[in-house]
Amino acid sequence: MTTDGRKIIVTGVAGFIGSSLAERLLQEGAAVIGVDCLTDYYDVRIKRANLAPLLARDAFTFIERPILEVAWAPLLEGCATVYHQAAQAGVRASWGRSFECYTTWNVLSTQRLLEAIKQSASGGAAPARLVYASSSSVYGETKLLPMHEDHRPQPMSPYGVTKLAAEHLCVLYWRNFGVPTVSLRYFTVYGPRQRPDMAFHKFIKAGLAGEPITLYGDGEQTRDFTFIADAVEANLLAAQRGAPGGVYNIGGGSRISVNRVLEILQTILGRALDVRNVERQHGDVTHTYADVTRAAQDLGFRPKVGIEAGLRAEAEWVKANLALLA
Repeated sequence: MTTDGRKIIVTGVAGFIGSSLAERLLQEGAAVIGVDCLTDYYDVRIKRANLAPLLARDAFTFIERPILEVAWAPLLEGCATVYHQAAQAGVRASWGRSFECYTTWNVLSTQRLLEAIKQSASGGAAPARLVYASSSSVYGETKLLPMHEDHRPQPMSPYGVTKLAAEHLCVLYWRNFGVPTVSLRYFTVYGPRQRPDMAFHKFIKAGLAGEPITLYGDGEQTRDFTFIADAVEANLLAAQRGAPGGVYNIGGGSRISVNRVLEILQTILGRALDVRNVERQHGDVTHTYADVTRAAQDLGFRPKVGIEAGLRAEAEWVKANLALLA
């Protein structure tokens, strides 16, 4: 797959998925403009480390600014695709006063970006395609497994509500103004550069240090885990083949319990893990399981990396970056 030197924008470019996606795009020959305001939701040093290999490339331009403050018109001129990865992440942190951050970064920022793309096409130019990073959190607690895109979404967290609201905005701008959007519902993406607030990162880091691992619930909850390289591939496929206004599940085909993940990590790390179970948190769902039939048919999406290989890759990355992650 090649991008043929096209101009491409990646928001949230300093993050886990955004930086991995931008790196792949540069390898494919794209000219990438990365936008990120480097919020302190987690250690900014990690984000700057994600940026470092991108900044070394002549074809990469970095804009450190919130989406709401970017002058989008010149950036969108001649732009083929906008990969909108920027968001305020975290299910458990989205309650209470923090909700305002989620509405600002996840809903209002998406609307502002869609409006800018709409305006960029007012002179007759073709609008950029927007590939939006949504989440399996939009489904909420359901007994309908596997989860299909046509199932009724019922988010269980404020975070999920904002991701679903932005999805709806994407569809509205396609239907009303012809802005070609594609939304990807990620199912628990993991791998090298995973955010430090995410479970696998915490498990591996604690295991390496011989520290206790906090496990919310009994560990029998299951997730459909998606390796980062597969999530990146899904984005490129969505830009080329996704149906405008479409929504796609992106899962890794590795649906297992958290307890099983910990068993695999014990083998990879070569040591017993000290797991401490605590009460399940508000907003956590019991199971996720992606039906990726639509993504397979429309996009040609096929996850390639299994859970054991993916966990090993993340563990190696954490080991190599312990000084940064301290």
